[in-house]
Order: sequence, then C-alpha cells, then structure tokens
Amino acid sequence: MLDLRLYMAQRLSALIMGPLVLGHIAVMIYAIQGGLSVGEILGRTQGSLAWFAFYGLFVLAVSIHAAIGLRVIVHEWLGLRGGALQAFTWAVALGLLVLGGRSVWAVTFA
Repeated sequence: MLDLRLYMAQRLSALIMGPLVLGHIAVMIYAIQGGLSVGEILGRTQGSLAWFAFYGLFVLAVSIHAAIGLRVIVHEWLGLRGGALQAFTWAVALGLLVLGGRSVWAVTFA
C-alpha cells in the first residue's frame, strides 16, 4: 500500500512540476532576451505573493518527487530498507524543502 501511495505521489508531483518547469523556462527566456539584470529581476519579484506561490509550489513538488526517486535508487543500489530508508527519504525531502524554501523566501521577501 505504501508503494502505491509513493508511486501516486511521485506521479502527481510530476504533473504539478510539468507546467511549472515550462513557466520557469519561459520566464528565464524572457529575462535573458530582455537583458534584465539581477537587480531588475529581484525588483520584480520582491514582495510578490504570486512569485512566492509559483516557486514555493515548485519547490514542494520537486522535494517530494526527488525524495521518492532517490528512495528507489538507494533501495535498489544500497539495499537500504525499513526505518533507515524512511529516515533517508524524509531527510532528503525536508532538506530540499528547507533549501528551496530559503531560496524562494530570499528572492521574494528578503
């Protein structure tokens, strides 16, 4: 049952990430073609709840997706099981969430 839930969580996170990746690429192309400086980009993102929500959701989806994917790899390659595998998965997910969340916070509110 856990395997099915993890499988579905990874697939759902991929569905969420798809449009967010395309949106991120579109924003990067716009910024590069427009010749925007880092200061100009930050000027547009500071205080924006929309950018916070966009990239916050992106970080959440990536954290879930990557942690589950790494869980499978670590289980297959290193034979990690049980509580150790669960601890690894949570550590990766929380680590990515914290690092990504700090980045999103810095770009939008710091």
